[in-house]
Amino acid sequence: MFAARRFSLLCRRSAITAWRNNSQSAAKRLDISGIYPPIATPFTRSEDVDYQRLDDNLKKYANLPFRGLVVQGSNGEYPYLTPEERVEVVKRVKQALPEDKLLVAGSGCESTRDTILMSQRMADAGADCLLVVTPCFYRGRMDSRALINHYAKVADASSVPVVLYSVPANTGLDLPVDAIMQLSQHPNIVGLKDSGGDITRIALIVQKTRSQGFQVLAGSAGFLMAAYAVGAVGGVCALANVLGQQVCDLAQLCVSGRWNEARELQYRLIEPNTAVSITSPWQRHAFIPQIHLLLYRHDKHWKQPFPQELLNMSCASKAMRKIYNMV
Repeated sequence: MFAARRFSLLCRRSAITAWRNNSQSAAKRLDISGIYPPIATPFTRSEDVDYQRLDDNLKKYANLPFRGLVVQGSNGEYPYLTPEERVEVVKRVKQALPEDKLLVAGSGCESTRDTILMSQRMADAGADCLLVVTPCFYRGRMDSRALINHYAKVADASSVPVVLYSVPANTGLDLPVDAIMQLSQHPNIVGLKDSGGDITRIALIVQKTRSQGFQVLAGSAGFLMAAYAVGAVGGVCALANVLGQQVCDLAQLCVSGRWNEARELQYRLIEPNTAVSITSPWQRHAFIPQIHLLLYRHDKHWKQPFPQELLNMSCASKAMRKIYNMV
């Protein structure tokens, strides 16, 4: 009851702020539908950000029909970057990104204060929208009330729209549906990236929030068609880094209602998607170098610590060979 009352007050205050601020008043009108690759951060041998390789990748992405790019998501290895590196990567991407593409920047930190500060820096660097992951170090304390309070304060302070980010495989924490329902009423929170893969949960979220104009993005190509079928509007898909056209084709088939064709393409993408799926600890750790291998095919460098034997196992997998054949 107290949390609901407090959130209602926060929403009223945010509504006044939004009325005074053009960027916030437009937040609900921001259309985030479409496909986004969560881009990887390339590194040099000395583990610095390789900006030349980043520029090369951006040129490849520019030729694909993405709605935009997600920068400093989980696949961008933001925990391994300094705050200055995180912001500089966003600046570089903004410089290269076509004007009709959205730049969605991950700004989540463990504390509310740091998330607000990072969000401000990301917006100043050119982010059109922010992807804010759930705080998780003290996840035992992260109940609905704490998360509502956290996200409401971040959204109140942000000059650009916010997208909630639930990725339980990484955080051990699923953003509760009741919290999402309340947060969907905030004028500066426009959607959710859900990487859990629970289609019943995604359908429930869509049902409970669609009257608010709230938008849900699937967090994997592995359940993209199913997510579209229950009302999602797009996806942030790791597989789009290497099979971008195919993932965009799947989205277009779903939007067009060509479900039989969509199903066949979804079947074809399931096995390749397992090479970049986050299903176990070693796969979560091995995933990023796989993207680098597929993009560069040589000179593989990534942040340490990283056990070489895990890379050898993942690269020899049947799913990885399947991707090589489809690229």
